[in-house]
Amino acid sequence: MRTKIIRVAQGKESTLSHLYIDDIFQCFLLEDKIRQVKIKSRTAIPNGQFKLRLNTWGGMNKEYFQKYGPMHRGMIEIADLPTFDAVYFHIGNTIDNTSGCPLVGLSYIKKDGDFHVLQSRDAYRQVYPKLLEVASGKDPAISIENNFQF
Repeated sequence: MRTKIIRVAQGKESTLSHLYIDDIFQCFLLEDKIRQVKIKSRTAIPNGQFKLRLNTWGGMNKEYFQKYGPMHRGMIEIADLPTFDAVYFHIGNTIDNTSGCPLVGLSYIKKDGDFHVLQSRDAYRQVYPKLLEVASGKDPAISIENNFQF
């Protein structure tokens, strides 16, 4: 399965992306601003080719198992990022919730110059099983690229 994050727009401190699996749009993603120099928990992950893996040891696992029950088998992590660690797909609506991770949403708005994703819990329920399949599969690759459209 081919998995891609394509960044499509930037706000003052935010980046809006699309998540694709096998060229099919899955959901919107919200990240922090793209920066040349990393600011911890306030910078989008870099472009490139990485791997997805199932993280069962991180602190968010207990919280997500309580929220999502047996569907949740571990956090889906973008692994082997330079100068980043513990980067998970997770729920949230604003850049205050990202800490450098991509947030999932079914829709988005732009407010006061920054993007927000909406319906994040529904998006997580929808996309998690697909990301789990990729992370558990033979080719857990993910590409991240910029294609700013607006």
